[in-house]
Amino acid sequence: MEGLFSFLLFAGLFYFMMRHGCGAHMAHGHHEEKNINDSFVDPVCGRKVEDDQGYGKLQDGHLYRFCSKDCLDTFDLEPKRFIKERNTNAEKSTEKTNES
Repeated sequence: MEGLFSFLLFAGLFYFMMRHGCGAHMAHGHHEEKNINDSFVDPVCGRKVEDDQGYGKLQDGHLYRFCSKDCLDTFDLEPKRFIKERNTNAEKSTEKTNES
């Protein structure tokens, strides 16, 4: 009888957690929502990379996404070069937007 009670208690807690806790977002489809800004630009080759594709690297608190392992390896050799190029390109696009 004690085994049955333990099983039912565990099953009830499991149901509650999956329904209202850590698994609740899976049932409602929130993990499928996509935003327009969910894509990244590979800092090495400039290709567009979706957030769920390619390779990712966290560098200085910023997430960079890469289209291939080769681009990731190239970035690893000289990360500051590609970060500097990215910041320079971002400043140029901001200046163009402000001029319009």
